[in-house]
This record gives sequence, C-alpha cells and structure tokens, in this order.
Amino acid sequence: MKAGFYIGDYKYEVRDIPNREPKESEVKIKVAWCGLCGTDIHKFQGMNGASVVIPPIILGHECSGVVEAVGPDCTLFKPGDRVACDPSYGCGKCNWCKQGFPNFCHERHGVAKGFSEYVYPPEKNVYLISDSLDLKSAAFTEPLSCAVHGLDLIEMESGKTVVMYGMGAIGSLMLQLLSLSGAAKIIVVEKEAEKRKLAIELGASEAVNDMEIEDISQEINVDYVIECIGLKKTMEQAIRIAGKKGKVLLFGLGNPDEFVSFNQFEAYKKEVSIYTSYLNPHTSQRAINLLEEGKIDTKKIISAELNLDEIGTELQNLTHSKKGKVMVYLSGEY
Repeated sequence: MKAGFYIGDYKYEVRDIPNREPKESEVKIKVAWCGLCGTDIHKFQGMNGASVVIPPIILGHECSGVVEAVGPDCTLFKPGDRVACDPSYGCGKCNWCKQGFPNFCHERHGVAKGFSEYVYPPEKNVYLISDSLDLKSAAFTEPLSCAVHGLDLIEMESGKTVVMYGMGAIGSLMLQLLSLSGAAKIIVVEKEAEKRKLAIELGASEAVNDMEIEDISQEINVDYVIECIGLKKTMEQAIRIAGKKGKVLLFGLGNPDEFVSFNQFEAYKKEVSIYTSYLNPHTSQRAINLLEEGKIDTKKIISAELNLDEIGTELQNLTHSKKGKVMVYLSGEY
C-alpha cells in the first residue's frame, strides 16, 4: 500500500509499505480522508510536533475511513463500519493514564498515520460515526477534539468578551465552538481581509487587524484571549491585551526554540491566567457529536483536496494551507 513519508531535510516521499492483517484488538481501516495538520508542516520544516520527530515517519493523523477487517480480540467493530480515529495512544497503565491524562502518557505514540491507505489503531482509539456524517467531515474529529479540550481548560463562561487570533483551519473550528459557548462578543484578529470576512460568516461579532485590537482592548475588558496562530508576536500581544481577571489560551503551536516574553507586573496587576492545551484527552466523542448534529461547518474551512503525491508540493509552498484546511483523499469515500 502507499504511504506519504517525511524523510528529513525538507523532503517528502510516497513509498510502498506492507499491507497486513490486523492483530489483537487492532482495527484495519481503509482511510477515506485525512487532514493536513499544522504539526505535519512543523515536522516537515524540521521542528517537533506534539512529540519528538525522528524521520522517516508517515505524516497525517486526522483521518476517517471504513473498517475493512478487525483483529481477533476486537469486539466493538466489524467490516463496513464507518469510523473516525483518535491518533494518540495512551497505555492505560502509567501514572498519568490512571489519573485520566493519556496525553501525558509515558508510552504515548501515534496509532493512526493517516497519510497511508490503511491504518491499524486499537479499537479503543476508534469511534463509530453515523450515516448522516460524511467521511470528509468526520476527518475533522481530531482537530475539533483538540479545540474542545482547549476550551474545557479555560472554563468558558457565557456572556463574556472573547478575542481570538487567527482564521486558519484550527481557528475556524475554535471560532465556531466559541459561538456555541454563549460568548456575548467575539472579536477575531486576522490580517487577511478574506479571512476576516469568513470570521463574520462563522460567528464573529467583528474582525479586525492586530493594530486595531490594541485600541479596542483599551476600551473594553477582554475576558478571554485565544491565540490560534503560534507566532511569538501574536502570543505576546494576546497576553498584553487580556483584561482584568483575563484568561489567555496559547493554543497555536509555536516554534519550540523560540521564547515568549511578557510584562509580569502588568499581568500581575490584572490577575491574568495563562493556559496551554496539549492534545485531546477524552474529547473525541464530543467532537463527533458536534459534527453529527451539524453544529460545525467544515466545508467553508477546506481550501483544497489533494492526493498523496500532490502533498509533497503543498508542503514545500503551502499554497493552499495558507488559505484553510487541506484535505488528503485516499479512497475519497463519503
């Protein structure tokens, strides 16, 4: 079968790998769609994603598909089931897993390398989806579940003012969750005019640039700030514009070798709280629920549909990724 590898030194290659049968509790899934994530781009650019990257590795983890076969110990799925995957494996035995935090598992690793024709996750990482949900939208389960976890951490209250940075794919998902949360006012900070227009379509009260938000933050108290870009400049501004009792969620994945600075005294006077969010512990089913109920519009987020071979060029120039979510079609089934 075919699989797309990052092989190091800014190089991507489609290779043939063995097509095997599932073992133990594994579920063999014929991949339909897989999203290109910002962490895939980080890996290709020589930086770590959620984990240390040692090439060659198969990219992709935001996948959906149809069950083709199951291992002898699998009891929950059967061939023909339409499913989505949680790609992050927790052993269930270590101290962190026992506390309910598999994202910190000592043995955590990816079990759904989605840029391949088949994946073999254990059944505990597989989720059944309804016939009403198309497989392309179901591939948004993983990034949406990460956004759900982020909002859980900051304990969003209704009736508050929120500023959100970035209308990339993850920001577009986060914005829709914010709209569902009952925020009274959502201000999106985005430099590109077309993306500011999309922000209004997806529920923002207003969309401004990074200069305008400085003035706005002097006039109103910003209760929550959510940064979905991962740039030093925007992370530092996010902390700076937070209001009294403000909560800042640094959600965008930044450069691991770059430090963020802020004025501790100013933050101290406002009692600002700073949060980060790591992966998606126990939120996949909730993401699927939102997708199945039509609460999240995925179609407006997709900027391109490419095959495995075309992804190499996209990783080099990011033509479509700069505009939204790139979806990779394997079987392309709906």
